[in-house]
Amino acid sequence: MTPGAALIRDDYGHRLGSQNILLVEDSRMFSSVLSHRFQTELGLNVTHCASLRALREELAKPGHAFTMAVVDLNLPDSPYGEALDHTIEHNIPTIVFTASFDMAVRNRILERNVVDYVVKGNEFALDALVSAVRRSISNRKMRVLVVDDLPSARQVLIELLTAQQFMVAQAGTGLEALQALETFGDIELIVTDHHMPDMDGYELTRRIRQRFGSDRMRVIGVSSSSDRMLSARFLKAGASDFVYRPFVAEELQCRIANNVETLMQMKQLRAAAACDYLTGLYNRRHFYDQGPRIVSDCLRNGKPSAIAILDIDHFKRLNDTYGHEIGDRVLKAVADRLYKIFEGSENLLSRLGGEEFAVLFSAMDSEAATKLCDEIRSDLSRVKVTADDEELSVTVSIGVAEITDHETFENYLHAADQFLYMAKHKGRNQVYSDARMTEEAAQ
Repeated sequence: MTPGAALIRDDYGHRLGSQNILLVEDSRMFSSVLSHRFQTELGLNVTHCASLRALREELAKPGHAFTMAVVDLNLPDSPYGEALDHTIEHNIPTIVFTASFDMAVRNRILERNVVDYVVKGNEFALDALVSAVRRSISNRKMRVLVVDDLPSARQVLIELLTAQQFMVAQAGTGLEALQALETFGDIELIVTDHHMPDMDGYELTRRIRQRFGSDRMRVIGVSSSSDRMLSARFLKAGASDFVYRPFVAEELQCRIANNVETLMQMKQLRAAAACDYLTGLYNRRHFYDQGPRIVSDCLRNGKPSAIAILDIDHFKRLNDTYGHEIGDRVLKAVADRLYKIFEGSENLLSRLGGEEFAVLFSAMDSEAATKLCDEIRSDLSRVKVTADDEELSVTVSIGVAEITDHETFENYLHAADQFLYMAKHKGRNQVYSDARMTEEAAQ
């Protein structure tokens, strides 16, 4: 189960978690502002060093583990980039933040295989630096496929992408590329050459587009051809971008970053569309979109599945007595507990609306689902919500129905709803199901 947007910390716009960043900067103003922004906007733990000496002392400590370093190129005791050399020697991915910049400095920086560089001296420099850090850490979750039949050309791209912190897969032919898509289910960006022995870049792009839309996979074409129409033909075949060789490293980096940014925005839009605004769980629409596919997969593979509808007992009375603000707090408390219960499982959890939640149990029959729901019911009874100095308890009723045949998804929900009604009729705060009804009939 994947949680909704309100409960996750992922991609752009969300905190990146408890990771450590090394900030090497002698300016008090820059170090103060950047430390604050790294902590508050990205959730990073910041270790600040104002000199090369302080940096050496920090890296000499045992057990240091830095996700990344941001290094000022010129410090009083490091006038020629010695601090940068030090972080690179310790294999710490590094972004350079520098006020002095010309082509010689640029070439010296890129020779060290840094993640990126940001030039001081303009009003957007700090924003650009924070974005570069955020992007490079997020890149670690993305796999890129490099396709080129020339090992040397392929290696250049691999080194550039690895420096950007991407996970990188590689292929030497179009068929190998298609096989890589089967092997690695998490590829989201493909950088492909045009001329290959088995199929050209147009054909590979067209085959990719038959399976993946541009909102889920980006394709960037590269070629050393002098044919200026090549880029147009690539784009018409479905590519997202194109770069001619020999390329400027920064241009390719920016084009890749722009395509990754587009993918992240698409993910956020999908997450927002699938997310319940109050609880952060999946919403009814997503449940109805994904549920039939999960059921179909289980039936096709001969695996059991079951569906449950959970209803908070006497929720209308609670709203009437304590107000909708307390009602919302109860809904959030129940949703948070359900999320923690199902986190990491293959079961699909959503809020259907009002006080109703639904769970689609994958590879679980009614008996097992009923037993699990009884444990959930007991767990939720321990949820406490404070209202006007009064501690409120929550109970729920749950109906469970096993899915055995191909029917409409609405029919499965209707069956679970009927068992929910029976659970309420029997006094609430209990689970009722077809499995439990069978047990009672056998007694």
